[in-house]
Amino acid sequence: MTFIEKRNELRPATGAAPFSLDEVFFSRTDERGVIVAGNYVFRRVAHYDWARMLGAPHKIIRHPDMPRAVFWLLWDRLKQGRPVGAYVKNRASDGLHYWVFAVVAPCDGGFLSARIKPTSALRDRIEQEYAALRALEREEDLAPEASAALLLERLAALGFSSYERFATHALVHELQARDEGIGDGPDRQLARFVEMQRAAQDLHAATAALVEDFRAMRTIPHNMQVIAARLEPTGGPVSTLSKNYRAVSKEMSDWFEANVVGSGSTFATIPDSVGLSTFLEGMTRILGECDAQLTSERRSLGEVDLDGERRHLRKTAEVYDAKSLASLARVRDEAQRILSACNTMNRHVLGLSTTRLLCKMESGRLSGGGQGLAEIIVQLGTFQERIGARLDRIAGASKEILDLST
Repeated sequence: MTFIEKRNELRPATGAAPFSLDEVFFSRTDERGVIVAGNYVFRRVAHYDWARMLGAPHKIIRHPDMPRAVFWLLWDRLKQGRPVGAYVKNRASDGLHYWVFAVVAPCDGGFLSARIKPTSALRDRIEQEYAALRALEREEDLAPEASAALLLERLAALGFSSYERFATHALVHELQARDEGIGDGPDRQLARFVEMQRAAQDLHAATAALVEDFRAMRTIPHNMQVIAARLEPTGGPVSTLSKNYRAVSKEMSDWFEANVVGSGSTFATIPDSVGLSTFLEGMTRILGECDAQLTSERRSLGEVDLDGERRHLRKTAEVYDAKSLASLARVRDEAQRILSACNTMNRHVLGLSTTRLLCKMESGRLSGGGQGLAEIIVQLGTFQERIGARLDRIAGASKEILDLST
């Protein structure tokens, strides 16, 4: 037994159960949530004998301060075969409590939960949110599903559009805070995924802005056509060119919406796909640390097969690592497709520039009233510069995603 383990065996009478920042622990349950395995750190922190822990429902460690909403969200996702993360306050057998950030995933025969000690400022904020929500559950006798809806509303107010985005953000921050607290250097692999998330968000924002630019400019060629009709005979060159400009720009807008951000594309899934890969990267790292922790403990785990659990941890990590790689492959394919789309759009922008130049030349030949037409042509130039800048930003973000995901 190490000095740290001896120190952690000494438990206070009240407050938090001893749980070191460099420790990790796991438990495995069957499909009903009954504990079938765990490591020594789990047994020590929860303060249960193996005989009492194995075969018991996992809810024996549930703390009454925990909102039912959290467990509803966890089970809702686990039943769909999706891994999930959450801040959880647990209660040990002697009444002490301990906070964890848990990653829970379906595995062969049930579910696997691995936990680290949360220390970021976000945990403190979530503790406040949990307390307010739990009080509301008691006062209004809220059903778990209704409480879960309220929790999602609160997370949205904090800037998280989905529970998955919150869980990924929380996992990354807890791992980074843990590395700093332990004194380890930054996790370069995790940092790469964080950069990819930023690039995905930048890509999403730039494409949304491009669509809005196209919608906003639709009236400009129309206005140019109206003015030209006053200055030249019907079917004159400026009127014809303005019609062409309007038709080409609309075709570009429609093509971009249909082929890049439309319902038939997977563009909208890029931020969530990158987020999933980031979450799985953090989860597999924790599973790997659980494997190492289990190896270093070299203790009796009751009736638990230590070598068997190590194999189980590695197999589960391999499964989710493969899922992460598959998600990244989809992201790369989509980023490459968007890059190609940008090249196509840039060629169209060059065509618009030629049409605009011809309009400018023809408007110079018109006598009287050409000033209004000239102003509109300037507006078209400004629009084209903005479109070009948007496309450059979209292409840059797509290229960055490709580089980071390789």
